[in-house]
Amino acid sequence: MKIGLKWIVSFSLIALVAIGGLFWTPGTDISDKGVFLTKDKIVGADVAWILAAAGLVLLMTPGLSFFYGGMVGRKNIISTMLQSFIALGVVSIVWVVVGFSLSFGESLGVTIAGKHYGIIGNPLSYPFFNGVGGLPHSMMAPTIPFILFALFQMKFAVITPAIITGSFAERVRFISYLLFIVLFSICIYTPLCHMVWHPDGLLNKYFGVKDFAGGTVVHMSAGFAALAGALVLGKRKNPHHEPSNIPYVLLGTGMLWFGWFGFNAGSALSASASAATAFGTTTIASASAMMTWIFFDRINGRSVSALGACIGAVVGLVAITPGCGFVSIQESLFIGFISAIVSNLMVNWKVLKKIDDTLDVFACHGVGGIMGMILTAIFAHGEKASLLHGGVEVFLHHLTALFLVSAFTFLGSLLLYKVTNAIITLRVSEESETMGLDLSQHQEHFN
Repeated sequence: MKIGLKWIVSFSLIALVAIGGLFWTPGTDISDKGVFLTKDKIVGADVAWILAAAGLVLLMTPGLSFFYGGMVGRKNIISTMLQSFIALGVVSIVWVVVGFSLSFGESLGVTIAGKHYGIIGNPLSYPFFNGVGGLPHSMMAPTIPFILFALFQMKFAVITPAIITGSFAERVRFISYLLFIVLFSICIYTPLCHMVWHPDGLLNKYFGVKDFAGGTVVHMSAGFAALAGALVLGKRKNPHHEPSNIPYVLLGTGMLWFGWFGFNAGSALSASASAATAFGTTTIASASAMMTWIFFDRINGRSVSALGACIGAVVGLVAITPGCGFVSIQESLFIGFISAIVSNLMVNWKVLKKIDDTLDVFACHGVGGIMGMILTAIFAHGEKASLLHGGVEVFLHHLTALFLVSAFTFLGSLLLYKVTNAIITLRVSEESETMGLDLSQHQEHFN
């Protein structure tokens, strides 16, 4: 088998990172900046819960691989599942080397009316996790070791590009996909994460965006990147197929639902009432969306299906994510209900069908994230925290932020696909697509 230059370069890069980390000379000790607290501030219950939550969020990525793998054609099951699973390796390394620094490092940004607002973190803040240790951080993780916070956040960075894969399944080259997710993680995910979740981030500090667990950072970014990917790669040669393994979809949905408790309730960063609220709203919104989806399908002349129930459940999980810690159980019922209807309409919208977003990633994750952010700005509890609680300004700021995030993630991803394609062709050959990616890309097949 001929070994191309791209594979030699890829191996050289991982070797450079692995060996380079051993010889990395730490710069100024970040702990001297006075941002860290003493060990006695660590709360054991919070540490135990976030350790468990981080494990739950990690489980979501293999869950997503089953969810997507069961939906594609039989000759593309392995390749589709691997595209999700491989993010655990690629993004984890990127996160340790530079991703965490760009996301949660010292803010680099703009000054407005004498106040500093961050757009991205300083890449030299925590390279190779330098300075990320066992002490709690006064602003970001005051009751847990900072390394636990960094590892918990890593799982969010991992699953975001994995979500995108459903849009261009059955037609993307594996090596090109690896390059794209590295570029996406660095150029799209990290600045968005910094702007929303860093205490000095622009969308957080200036716009007051409420995103408890990733409506903008994860789902909107993945949804719009998915839309851009479907447009750039174009339609499949045979866009019509039957899902190959519905039990895989059911298994993946169960793993996602289970893991989502860590995703949402873990984002409280404590074993607290806020975590309990997020735990409750998460499962109720998903239950509401699942039932709404199958009933809405039926009254529109479609069958009640296991596939529909699974998609509905995931849409509910997506939609509740930004507001899970800010809204009540009763409001989560409505959020699941209305989001399922809107996403269902988008999934069946003829305009989107023409784009060939293979697994309807934009209609589910992108639209679900948008619905969640809007509904959070309507229902979030607290004085002037949302439209229903006197926060007209917060609501308008959310709408502005939604527009900015949509434009940034869509146009930025569009550019990254073009760059990737210029370096390594994104789409497989027609012959490879006909053969199926399992054989043509990996020399494996599903029995």
